[in-house]
Amino acid sequence: MTSSSVCVLGLGLIGGSILRAAHDAGRPVWGWNRSADAIAGAIADGYDVGTDLTAALSRAAAQDALIVIAVPMPAVDSVLAAIAEHAPAAPITDVVSVKAEVASAVAARGLQARYVGGHPMAGTNQSGWSATDPTLFVDAVWVVATDPGVDADVWTRVARLALDCGSVVVPAESVEHDRAVARISHLPHLLAEALAMVGAAGGPLALGLAAGSFRDGTRVASSSPNLVRAMTEGNAAALRTALDEALAALTAAREELDEGSTKTLVDAGNIARLQYEQHQRFEITDITPGEPGWRQKLQDAGRRGGVVRQIRSASPG
Repeated sequence: MTSSSVCVLGLGLIGGSILRAAHDAGRPVWGWNRSADAIAGAIADGYDVGTDLTAALSRAAAQDALIVIAVPMPAVDSVLAAIAEHAPAAPITDVVSVKAEVASAVAARGLQARYVGGHPMAGTNQSGWSATDPTLFVDAVWVVATDPGVDADVWTRVARLALDCGSVVVPAESVEHDRAVARISHLPHLLAEALAMVGAAGGPLALGLAAGSFRDGTRVASSSPNLVRAMTEGNAAALRTALDEALAALTAAREELDEGSTKTLVDAGNIARLQYEQHQRFEITDITPGEPGWRQKLQDAGRRGGVVRQIRSASPG
């Protein structure tokens, strides 16, 4: 029988929220964080957490627990090194906002056979245990990677964790995921930083007049700079492409403004926003992980807007 146990490594906003959501779903779950100060709140709230990584991983190996890597990208390799030493056969996923770089690091440690990448598209501009919320992932999208060679059983376990946390699953290949999130997550962070800078440069009057459009447009600029740098720099190639497109659109708008108009950018942006609002998902109901061609079928369905709400599989987990 497949274990439903979960071991969460890293107890910030995302990792801590997964710990809490998995606990509320009735799963055996424990967690690790490097800093005792950072997990004091989790301990006070009664969760099974500690600072001994070897102990957490040894327990994961003994219970065949799904290991969830929830540390920033710069810390991923050191965590993978510990997994390779203490729990090399355990199934592994992660929640890092870039997938190809993590997959490469996993392969370098020889752990790719039991790894399936993940990325819950949820969060806030807050961080740390105090910001965690077991309902953070409810109705959110959770990407589960469909890279070549992924194990169907591990994929199913990762997808079931996402579903237990309240999310819907979008199957996607890692490189395609990174190209997409560069446009809808990482670029918005850089645009928010730029907008915040321009607004602040207007002095107290500008900040005193700022209302909804400025507040909403700059919300993520209050995120931890280290976390923002980790995700944007970790997806540099795809982000450069998205940033170049944004700069070209703004440059064209600046040139058009000399002629007294902003029509091109405003109209195109309005149409694009309506496309987002009208985007329709469909449920993937006819694909079973492990059947012939399952990975390619899921990947194609995810590319077209498909989501998984339940797993077609005979195995528990």
